[in-house]
Amino acid sequence: MVRDTFARPLGSLRISVTDRCNLRCRYCMPEEHYVWLPKASILTFEEIARLARVFVSLGVTKLRLTGGEPLLRHDLPTLVSLLSALDVGDLAMTTNGLLLEKQAEALHGAGLQRVTVSLDTLRAERMRELARSDRHADVLAGIAAARAAGFAPIKLNTVVIRGVNDDELSDLIEFARVEGAEVRFIEYMDVGGATGWSAEQVVSQREMLERLAERYGPIAPVSSADDPSAPAERFRLPDGTTFGIIASTTAPFCRSCDRSRLTADGTWFLCLYAEQGIDLREPLRSGASDEDLARLITAAWTARTDRGAEERLSVAQRGALYKIDALRADPRREMHTRGG
Repeated sequence: MVRDTFARPLGSLRISVTDRCNLRCRYCMPEEHYVWLPKASILTFEEIARLARVFVSLGVTKLRLTGGEPLLRHDLPTLVSLLSALDVGDLAMTTNGLLLEKQAEALHGAGLQRVTVSLDTLRAERMRELARSDRHADVLAGIAAARAAGFAPIKLNTVVIRGVNDDELSDLIEFARVEGAEVRFIEYMDVGGATGWSAEQVVSQREMLERLAERYGPIAPVSSADDPSAPAERFRLPDGTTFGIIASTTAPFCRSCDRSRLTADGTWFLCLYAEQGIDLREPLRSGASDEDLARLITAAWTARTDRGAEERLSVAQRGALYKIDALRADPRREMHTRGG
């Protein structure tokens, strides 16, 4: 297994299949217009599968399809079939759920093992404000379809923003309980820049736990021995219901992070906060062998020193990571482009 300078393994690869999205969530891509990656630069399914095969040969055991919104990529089950043939330990997808109802069964049949759905609110009117969409019912239908197709357990991701949806913590836990899902609350992160992030909008893991304890009573941590590199810390309510919290803003887990990200145009980022990525598309399309690609990936990972979230924690006057002009100059700096 390939390890970096902190002995972190190259264990998990997030693959963005498109930078496009059909929502405009305020914490990710709130603007009306964006600079998109050129269509000619977008990797084909065969190119994605080949790169994934090289990563798996180097020890990657988890592949996750992301976007943008991955279900906007036409015929995604075909890619899932190619990736499932790699016999990787975990093949998952994160989606906003809008198109999931029609595609859940085909994705499951193609070999997708797990699905995570973004669900930031249970209130349709709040979704209109948060994501500029009236399609809240489609998200709920997508969750139901995923369950019917055989995905279990389904995870629900909720970005918690003070004054926006932080009054729904217990409501979301109850919804997940009924749906046979597990909710994961995510601290609002300062990646990108168009979001207008500020520290005052962050609801910390500690505050979330305090609020939930007032409602449910004592909350116990769940051992992470089975997956010490998982981004979410899991907790159990007195009745056995579990949930997770991803506290990358106030309690970074950089020292155990085994994740890297491949953009839709083949740029490989070793950290979500990394300013620059490594171009894998050019050597891929210029005749590089699998061994050549493996050497390139190995050299980059073994030299990896990234601790982006920890370094951000030490910034005294912390604001959005980039200004708008810097984002427009390089679309790969956007959260939605590098796969969240």
